[in-house]
Parts: sequence; C-alpha cells; structure tokens
Amino acid sequence: MHPGAGHGPENGALPDGAAAAPRVGVLLPNFDAVRTGAPPPVVAAAQLAEELEFDAGWVGDHLSCPAPGLDAPACLAAAAAVTRRIGLGFSVMLLGLRPPAWAAKQLMAIDILSGGRLLLGVGVGGEFPEEFAAAGVPVRQRGARLDDALHVIRDLVTGRPVDYDGRAQSVHSPGLEPAMAAPPPIYVGGRGEAALRRAARHGDMWLPMWLSPNRIAERRAQLAEFAEQEGRPAPGTALLIGVNIDEDRRRATAQAEAHIRGQYRMGVSKIEHWTLLDDIDGAVEQLDAYRQVGVQEFLLMALGSEPLQQYERLAEVRARLRAGLAAGAAAEARG
Repeated sequence: MHPGAGHGPENGALPDGAAAAPRVGVLLPNFDAVRTGAPPPVVAAAQLAEELEFDAGWVGDHLSCPAPGLDAPACLAAAAAVTRRIGLGFSVMLLGLRPPAWAAKQLMAIDILSGGRLLLGVGVGGEFPEEFAAAGVPVRQRGARLDDALHVIRDLVTGRPVDYDGRAQSVHSPGLEPAMAAPPPIYVGGRGEAALRRAARHGDMWLPMWLSPNRIAERRAQLAEFAEQEGRPAPGTALLIGVNIDEDRRRATAQAEAHIRGQYRMGVSKIEHWTLLDDIDGAVEQLDAYRQVGVQEFLLMALGSEPLQQYERLAEVRARLRAGLAAGAAAEARG
C-alpha cells in the first residue's frame, strides 16, 4: 500500500478546525545550493528522516539549475535501499521534460525497490529554460506536455499498453513490466489557475508553495469547484515550505538567503513572507495556521548549509504540533 494512500481525494474537504494531525515530510538535500563542494548527503538524510519518524523524504528534480544537483530518480532509488518505512517522493518531477514511457519505467523501478512507497509530485517547471533546451523540449510546451503525460502515466506504470495522441506529444507504448499493482498518489504542483485545474483533473493532492494561509483557503475553494466540474472529489492539500529553525532570526535569514540565492537566483526577501525563519514555537504556530485552513501535509525544505541539523529541530516542531492537537482534542472531549 502506498504511504500516501490515505491522503487522496477523499480527504479534500476538511477545515472547521481541521483536527487531523498533518503528515510531515522533509526534502532530502540532493542539491548543493550553498556550494559546500561536498556530495549532497542524500543517503544520510534519508536514514535520519526515517529515524526521526518523518512521514516522507522528497527530492527536487532538475536537469540543470543554478545549484549543482544529483539526479532525482537515482537519489530516490538510493534512499529506497537504506529505508524501510518512509514515503519517497518527487517534489516535483518535471514529467513533461521526459518521454512519458521512460519516466514511467523510472517510477516503476523506484516503487518496486522501495516496496510500494513512491509518491509522485509533478510540475511544469520553466524557471530554468536552459534545462528544457538541454533536453530538446520546447519550454513553451511544458504545460501541454505535462497534461499529456498525466493523461497516460497511470496506465503506463500499471502495465497497460498506451496509444495516445495528445496536444504536444504522442505516446505509443507496449505494456511495461514489471508493473506496479496500483499507481502512486499524484501531487500536482503549482499556485495558479492552470495548476488548480490540472490538480482537479488528475491529482490526488494539490502541492503549492509560497502562499499565505488566506490564499491557500481561497484557492482550496477554487480547487473544489474545478473538481466538481470534472466530476471528481476535491484533491487534498499539501504545502512545500522553506524552513530554517533558529533562535536567532538574523542567522536563520542569512542561511536562507545563501540557499535561495544559490538555488533560485533571487534573494530570500522575495519569499520571506511564506518562509519559516523562526524558533520552534514560532514555527509550530505558523504551521498550525496552515493546518487550520486545510493543509493536510507539509513538505519541509531545510534551508542552509546544515540540513541534517535542521531535521532534528523539525522533528521537535512536528512533535509539538501533534502534541498541541492531541491536547486540544482531549480538552474538547472533556467538554
């Protein structure tokens, strides 16, 4: 059974206090954003994430970006070999950058090697046009290519033959083996209307970043409307959020600045409003505000040069968040 199987479209409704404890995962550091020169500690991070009882470990996916980075499918395969429980996900796979059948083969291998723990986040990308040029893919077709791939990916990974002519690409594939027993949960990334419509059409979860709780609430309502138009239940909501937990806010901001500039070519000031740069109590408060508007899962991206140190602090954030929920539920039960 996939680790995200209980967090699919049937969980899309929520609020009214949204009492369920959210799932909490961490991004595994497969990029060297601050250019330490050392190999990214993906394997050690996966082992620690499991030891600290996070729900999942996720990796970003780029062929080329400002930061040196390791191949995402290879990193998840390595993580699968040294873990037994945690979900293993793409945050997010640039599915439109790859031939769909080849991407399906990679996904099937990771799922089989991990014993059914694959979580498939997908997104359009485009912030680094040079990686599309390197792959021979027109960057302007990225949305249409992703839509085409999503139309066939469930059939491909479960071993069904595919003959499909889409808007931007055609897929003609025999049944691939060894097939997955069931497709993985699909998390659709993005913040705008196109992403919401894509999530409503294809997603089990919607996965935005850089949004406030109020914006999340507004767009969840839009998502529910779009899903109703598609005749599907509303997907659940996950949130990718950058974090640096430190008692010293200036030090946290400096660490985040180096990371964001190294990976995205921009200063942290542009996204600071949606980034957790705080102590443990402050982080718990901010995450709980998102939980109350319906976020069911957090993907925490540790910012700075010491991601594994951050994991220890983030485990405490998760523990306090859940303890607060349990105490609130007990108090409510007492009347």
